[in-house]
Amino acid sequence: MTPASWPLLPVLALATAAVVLVTSGCAAWRIGQAAELARRSEPLQQTPANATLRLLIVGDSTAVGTGASAPQASLAGLLARDHPRLRIDNRARDGATFADVVGQLAGSERYDLVLVQAGGNDVIRLRDVEAVGADIERVTTLARARSDRVLLMPAGNVGNAPFFFAPVSWWMTARARTLHGLVRASAGRHGAVYVNLFKDKADDPFVTRPGLHAVDGLHPSDAGYRLWFDELMAQAALAPVLAPAR
Repeated sequence: MTPASWPLLPVLALATAAVVLVTSGCAAWRIGQAAELARRSEPLQQTPANATLRLLIVGDSTAVGTGASAPQASLAGLLARDHPRLRIDNRARDGATFADVVGQLAGSERYDLVLVQAGGNDVIRLRDVEAVGADIERVTTLARARSDRVLLMPAGNVGNAPFFFAPVSWWMTARARTLHGLVRASAGRHGAVYVNLFKDKADDPFVTRPGLHAVDGLHPSDAGYRLWFDELMAQAALAPVLAPAR
């Protein structure tokens, strides 16, 4: 998928959708809930004295664990729970785009694994596709300089989140699909692992199974992060890789 193929809605439809989103009481409530979840979130770190493997996590609120009831219920927390000898350095920040992740990868220390969880904000903030594509390339290149094993795990189909209403939700789905294509292509070029969380509405467990979203209707809940954890472990075949840290 090329940058020129990023889908656009007509200006009138966009303006109408923006008015609906901003003026809706439900949307305003969800925005407030999302802000509160972000305020309370904290990226999980783990520094065992007998660490056998080292993991660097970078990215946005999904890497922080926003929406989880506690840091231990985030994706990083679940990795820490099952792998007590895994050192986890988590530099993720709420609101980060792929451009921000570039700065999170500063330094020269080597890691056994680098996990990149970003992309949702690039979609939601309507960032230019060419700029996003360039940022994804920079992030993947920098991550590969930090580790031979890089995992790229963008959030799923944000257009399916209850946070959004049609027709904005349709546009978010189209943008998310394009972003996933860019991430998949970058992973292929750099020998990284792309973890695919994107699902069409009919097949998305975040649509068909209640309780996977946090109260804001945007971030995963504890159950949502557990689902992502299972997908990460399965798609990246991490069990044998992380076995020394169990």
